[in-house]
Amino acid sequence: GKFLAFWVALEFPLLVHHKELLIIVLLGKRNLAASYFAAFGRRFNMSRIGNLPIPIPSGVSVTTDNNVVKVKGPKGELEQDLIESISLDISEQEIIVKPKDQNRGTRAIQGTMRSLIANMVIGVVTPYSKDLLIEGVGFRAAVKGTEVGLELGYSHPINHPIPEGVSVTVADNVKIHVEGPDKQKVGQLAAEIKNYYPVEPYKGKGVRIVGDYVRRKEGKKSA
Repeated sequence: GKFLAFWVALEFPLLVHHKELLIIVLLGKRNLAASYFAAFGRRFNMSRIGNLPIPIPSGVSVTTDNNVVKVKGPKGELEQDLIESISLDISEQEIIVKPKDQNRGTRAIQGTMRSLIANMVIGVVTPYSKDLLIEGVGFRAAVKGTEVGLELGYSHPINHPIPEGVSVTVADNVKIHVEGPDKQKVGQLAAEIKNYYPVEPYKGKGVRIVGDYVRRKEGKKSA
């Protein structure tokens, strides 16, 4: 029973939200289910993020070349490879991501490509950023050319490379600001810096991303 319910949810995700049709399918009455869907199919139409147009702000240009989409704006220039089953309809005001066929895989990747391109358009106008905070006696950070240097209580300093297109600044030796037009690069760099010394739950010592939840634990009490 559980396997059947899982298979139906996987193959027919829309049915999970419509109990009557789900019961019909589970009972094996496929003809009745087909008739039911034909009659009430419009109820199952859901807005898909992949179909939403992406507005192009002023000062931003979007072009495609050899299946690569290029977005250029005042804060930088980004590129993204296009999936072969996806095409773009680019006008002066917006971008529409279109699937070349209607199979499930293409429809799924349509939303992903739409999100990636939308993030690029936003990033070249308003860069993404992450702030990190270092807590611990003697812990500090500093930018050294194309690297960020970290002293986190280990026997050796850590020098982490800064990716191209991303800027890092440090204030008060413990406040790290990561910024850039590429959302993935900014988030990845912040996560890599944090992972050198994640915040430990008892004293709160370590590196944390500002805004992230940090679980704290109460230490053992002596008798």
